[in-house]
Amino acid sequence: MPNDRPVEVQLFESQLIRNEWDAEAEKWWFSVVDVVAVLTDQPDYTRARKYWSVLKVRLKNDGSQLATNCSQLKLTAADGKKYLTDVADTEQILRLIQSIPSKRAEPFKLWLAEVGSQRLDQLQDPELSIEQAMRDYKRLGYTDNWINQRLKSIEIRKELTDEWKKHGLQEGPEFAFLTDVIYKTWADKTAKEYKQHKGLRQENLRDNMTNKELIMSMLAELSTKEISEAVQPQTLDEHESVAKRGGGVARQARLKLEAETGKKLVSPQNAKPHQALGQNPSKKAGGKT
Repeated sequence: MPNDRPVEVQLFESQLIRNEWDAEAEKWWFSVVDVVAVLTDQPDYTRARKYWSVLKVRLKNDGSQLATNCSQLKLTAADGKKYLTDVADTEQILRLIQSIPSKRAEPFKLWLAEVGSQRLDQLQDPELSIEQAMRDYKRLGYTDNWINQRLKSIEIRKELTDEWKKHGLQEGPEFAFLTDVIYKTWADKTAKEYKQHKGLRQENLRDNMTNKELIMSMLAELSTKEISEAVQPQTLDEHESVAKRGGGVARQARLKLEAETGKKLVSPQNAKPHQALGQNPSKKAGGKT
């Protein structure tokens, strides 16, 4: 499987399914544990992982190619870090469905077909990807105004990471380090500290930012990208300096706004109540993935 594929997340009945599109093979790879969590209606991912571990042993003993040929990719986990994760393509997932008694089997098969069709359409018209993201956020209950800010923040974040890649920086530790530098500079908190401030555990930080926080985060990352293009940093230390300068632009704006309004901008408030990765909203009133 080739590297540098985009990591994506799909929603099945408000549950997250991590996946990656393999452009070379033109097919999806899905996180097996995420699929197991859906089929077993299991909101606890620890139990879903144990279920898959036991099932995989049984399938291997039965000579199933699903377990023998199961691939692995580094996918982002709930803690924001990437770990090697068992993945399967659509054909393998269909075999997995046959091995797990589930009332959600048929709806999930239809969902798989829909995902495949959507991807082919999106390759022809990239605007459809944006429209899909908007529909997903609306299903989770976000306001139109917030969704517009969030989609813009994704665009600006990609421009920054593209700039980092152009200079030879690696996804993972280096990206995380520079992102923390930006957050610490403008918000006085690392990403981990920011999540703790909001009472988050497994949830995505930016999906829980208020409009004002998203705007400041965008300003910080946009400024970092613009400064990087101007000064052309070469070493990680130089990139750290640029990240501090970019974050400093947003910090000044934040402090000025706080002085004018008398209100703290970095807030424990969430854009919307969320549940932990993989939880089923029906299990917890008012919760969303």
